[in-house]
Amino acid sequence: MKINLPADKPVLPSNNAASVSAKNAPTVSAQSSSTAAKSTQSAGVAVSVSTLVRALEANNAGEVPSVDGKKIETVRTAIAQGTYVVNPEAIADKLLANAEEMLQRTRV
Repeated sequence: MKINLPADKPVLPSNNAASVSAKNAPTVSAQSSSTAAKSTQSAGVAVSVSTLVRALEANNAGEVPSVDGKKIETVRTAIAQGTYVVNPEAIADKLLANAEEMLQRTRV
């Protein structure tokens, strides 16, 4: 997407690092990591975690995903041999089920 500014409306300078002039660009890029670290420490911005995030963390805190090594090896072998068949209907069904589950969690 291209945005054209009219010639009669000049671009106003801002206070962010992206508006630094070209002559200062090498200096700014060399110091960007240390400046970023300092600015985040001294910014004094309050950050809070929503109750939704806390609920999701509590729900997933004790879960350890089960891994079936035998099934993984079977799929790897089938892919290597070129015999693995993708079932797009199964993928779509799982995608919709996961989306529905996520929507239900946000409504709680």
